[in-house]
Amino acid sequence: MKKTPGFSVMYTLGLDDDAESVEDVDAVVTAPDGSQRTASLMTHRRLGELLRRRMETGESAGGLYIRVPDLVIMREGGLEAATRALVDLFDLYGLDSDILPHCPPDDD
Repeated sequence: MKKTPGFSVMYTLGLDDDAESVEDVDAVVTAPDGSQRTASLMTHRRLGELLRRRMETGESAGGLYIRVPDLVIMREGGLEAATRALVDLFDLYGLDSDILPHCPPDDD
C-alpha cells in the first residue's frame, strides 16, 4: 500500500509484474473518510498492445476500441508514476469528485 498526503492506494500486481516498470495495473484508492475509488492505470504502449491483440482475436469489433471506465493512460510505467498520476488527478479534481468510479461500501 502506498500512502500519500491525501489518500492511500493499493495496487494489484500480477506475479510477473515489476513495481518499477509495470505498464498495466489496477488500483483501489482510499480517501481519509474511507470512501474508495478504482483506477486502471496503463501506458499508451500497453494500450496499443491490447488493441492489436483484440484486432487479431476479433474482440471489440476487431480491435476498433477498448472501453475501461476507470482508465488512466500514462506515458511511463511503474507504481511511482501511477501514484504521481493519481495524486495529480485528485489535486486537480478533488477526492469528492467523480473523476474515478466509486467502489460500493463493504457490507460486513
